[in-house]
Amino acid sequence: MTLLIAGHIQSWSADEQNRMNPRNGIAINALHDKAFETGLTTIMPVYHIRISSLLLKQRQSPGMEELFCKYEGKLIIEPSRFLPDPAFLEYYNRERFKP
Repeated sequence: MTLLIAGHIQSWSADEQNRMNPRNGIAINALHDKAFETGLTTIMPVYHIRISSLLLKQRQSPGMEELFCKYEGKLIIEPSRFLPDPAFLEYYNRERFKP
C-alpha cells in the first residue's frame, strides 16, 4: 500500500470544486497514474479498465503485457468507500482517454 498515490480523475488544475472530492480520486501506483494522466489507460463508468490501443499495439515489447495489457477489461478492486463517480469517469473517457 505504500506505493499507492491519490490520483485525480478530473485534474487538480481543471476542477477546483472537486479537488478534495474523494469520488474524484483513485488509489493508484505512480506508473499507472502517469498512464492515466496522459490518457493511455482509463476506468469505465462500470469500473472496468481499458488500455489505449497505443499501448495494446506494443504488447510484444518487454514488460508491456505485464505492466499494462493484462489489465484490459479487468474490474478495478473497488474501494470500501468512495467509488469513483461515474460522471467524472464519463467526462474523462470523453475528453482525455486515447482509445
